[in-house]
Amino acid sequence: MRVKSEISVKFGERLRELRTQKGLSQEALAHEANVHRTYIGMIERAEKNITLGNIEKIAKALNVNIAELFK
Repeated sequence: MRVKSEISVKFGERLRELRTQKGLSQEALAHEANVHRTYIGMIERAEKNITLGNIEKIAKALNVNIAELFK
């Protein structure tokens, strides 16, 4: 069983918080960010390590500064 890193858990929680504040489903965010719909859920559950490029895509899709994803 894979142990989830603390930063992945915190990032996923923050992503879920921002996504829900914007009123977006995981599927809608994935569409806006041009990533697969299951990818967002995997990130939110800290099951997947996210790349810098995808962090940028998601920040743009949420219309937030990248730093907002790490607060």
